[in-house]
Amino acid sequence: MADSSFDIVSKIDRQEVDNALNQAAKELSQRFDFKNTGASIEWQGELGVELQADTEERVMAALEVFRDKLVKRSISLKALDAGEPRPSGRTYKITCALTAGISQEQAKKLGKLIRDDGPKKVKVAVQGEELRVSSSSRDDLQAVIALVQEADLDFPVQFVNYR
Repeated sequence: MADSSFDIVSKIDRQEVDNALNQAAKELSQRFDFKNTGASIEWQGELGVELQADTEERVMAALEVFRDKLVKRSISLKALDAGEPRPSGRTYKITCALTAGISQEQAKKLGKLIRDDGPKKVKVAVQGEELRVSSSSRDDLQAVIALVQEADLDFPVQFVNYR
């Protein structure tokens, strides 16, 4: 019997993030407490977002609105790396980066966790920015999924290609 396997990845759905950004922009333009504060949010490159407002408090409030929209769209806040507010002329700006992919260091940490605390027959292999977990027992794979979900990781994970 062939081994069953699945991949552990860290990806974000760009379309869902775009929807959250558009919803946040609409709320910033319509909410009373953001009137005349110059609050705005827009894309900066492929995986970057920039928020802008007249005061530091307003730009932080705009960031909270964006975070709320991400959570409602099932995007993990672990994927959002928000910088500190910085003055830029008469306005304040926050630059956020969306992180995707599992780094080599994170993959090693995750592999060690699975080897140490997971079932013994499970094999882990790093493949680029993802981790392939395989075993002859599907129950062992389910146990690994539960283990990884319970672990307090500093990056979001998804499970794909379950075979």
